[in-house]
Amino acid sequence: MHIDIDTDVCIGAGQCALAAPGVFTQDDDGYSTLVPGRQDDAGDPMVREAARACPVGAITVSETVR
Repeated sequence: MHIDIDTDVCIGAGQCALAAPGVFTQDDDGYSTLVPGRQDDAGDPMVREAARACPVGAITVSETVR
């Protein structure tokens, strides 16, 4: 799974960090970012829910092809 955050779209609502705190956090300016080392994390079942919870659709989750 690959997680991408469009930083130009993110408004810092924090819904992703509430839904999946093990994967998403907020930077010093309040915008969404990934917890270090979690860019390709398939381990948290809440990642897709966090993407759906984003009010501006700044998060996309895609399957990685190997």
